[in-house]
Amino acid sequence: MEKIILQIPLILLVLHIQGGEFSKNPVCSIAVAPQPEVVEFDNTIYATCEITPSPNLPPYQPKIYGQILFKQLFPNGILEVKINLRGLPAIDHQKRAIDIHRYGDLSQGSNTVGPHYNPNGVDHPHHPGDLGNFASEQGVIRQFLSLPEAKLFGAHSILGRSVVVHEKEDDLGMGSDEQSELNGNSGQIIALGVIGITSPSLWQKTELPPKKSCGGLH
Repeated sequence: MEKIILQIPLILLVLHIQGGEFSKNPVCSIAVAPQPEVVEFDNTIYATCEITPSPNLPPYQPKIYGQILFKQLFPNGILEVKINLRGLPAIDHQKRAIDIHRYGDLSQGSNTVGPHYNPNGVDHPHHPGDLGNFASEQGVIRQFLSLPEAKLFGAHSILGRSVVVHEKEDDLGMGSDEQSELNGNSGQIIALGVIGITSPSLWQKTELPPKKSCGGLH
């Protein structure tokens, strides 16, 4: 009986912990250990998303390929993103929304990636994974941006989720219908991929594209 009583305080030390930070509760708090890769890669975590065309893409839609890379300093660094996509028309004035969706399930393409990733239940375009609207130059989208609300670690990590490219521009929640607040009326998903942890090599060897303003849709 004495052993059981001694174990109770240890059980009470287990709390809700997010983002690798300590709980605000001063009575019971423990630290979350970072992923082994964070320690190995100088307190930084890296991820990649290999973008490919959606299955059964209509012939009039462009076939987009490329990479979206992520980098974040543990535990409170701002998430940095490099976008390198190709395959769009050489002369193309259409802006396209790129965002993170809830699931990394590509088994049925756009049908199984779920809605926008929105762990805080906020209206669009304030989801953590709203990367922005992007126009191509000579068939290529190359941008560098920051996502202050998104994380590669902790309870709301985007690892294992999907990045999608839509056929249209996001209306930034300014539309008159319900879909505007959910997904910005950005239309069909035409390319997608899953976010996975990686070594620093892809980030280091990729030329830094022009920087876009910090976070959110524009």
